[in-house]
Amino acid sequence: MEEIKEILWKQFGAVIDMLESSILVCPESFWDKKDFWYSAYHTIFWLDYYSSVKPDEFSPPQPFSLSEFDPKGILPERIYLKEELLEYLEHCRKKVFFLIEGLNEETSKERFITKKKNYNRIEMILYNMRHVQHHVGQLNLLLRQNVDTAGKWVSQTNKKY
Repeated sequence: MEEIKEILWKQFGAVIDMLESSILVCPESFWDKKDFWYSAYHTIFWLDYYSSVKPDEFSPPQPFSLSEFDPKGILPERIYLKEELLEYLEHCRKKVFFLIEGLNEETSKERFITKKKNYNRIEMILYNMRHVQHHVGQLNLLLRQNVDTAGKWVSQTNKKY
């Protein structure tokens, strides 16, 4: 289990590092264009939610709301600042690290259950990582096509808490 935890963190942490890099390289002049800020927010919100042990009790930190759960797809009330999303991402990075660090034979079998999902914890971690990487690719494509830059590739994270 220790080796699995180390591998999961190095790879999931790398995906989070890549998301951070994409946000950091986005120029302020492009932040509110092509829904870049919203795509970054959406990714971080679901990263947070999917990292929850008790999804029914999930609540994002302030100033963020549960608007992502609205079936009509209503955007948040305002454009979130880059600094706000970077702080939220750091909150999520720690949450994911400790979620993975807490894996053992018992916790790895616990279920993440919602109306649409019923996964054990390790499968949910992998699902979450795939979701984040999907959006990192979208963000980097937007950046490359519109401002000729992109976030960096990260093979493994070296961050720990």
